[in-house]
Amino acid sequence: MNRILLAYDGGEPARRALDLTVELAQKFGASVGVISVVPVHPGRVPVDPWDDRGVHAEELVEARRLLRDHGIEAELMEPGGDVAKTIERVADEKGYDTIVMGTRGLGMVSRALQGSVSEHVAANAHATVIVAR
Repeated sequence: MNRILLAYDGGEPARRALDLTVELAQKFGASVGVISVVPVHPGRVPVDPWDDRGVHAEELVEARRLLRDHGIEAELMEPGGDVAKTIERVADEKGYDTIVMGTRGLGMVSRALQGSVSEHVAANAHATVIVAR
């Protein structure tokens, strides 16, 4: 484990993922990147109005602060796109060998309607995926 990509959205599951990232980075001496993807849905308004770049920028600043509290400097990334596919693409392009993310704990109906980002990434990423619950 050399390079960890933390998917962070500021929620409680993401904070658990951040705590796990800190633990792993310290144990293995791994570098850390943090990604907060601005969702873009094809065929709809390009960016969800309740989920804009400003929100993601604030989440990244929070993640940077929390990681710095543990002596970890992280690369911050705020791309736009399909959330799961963007996380997978960035991990591949930047050579991350591990992805750490939280889960929103969607019920069966919500998962069927919305899909689960963590399930998609776990099933499709080339990196090792750790889902903090």
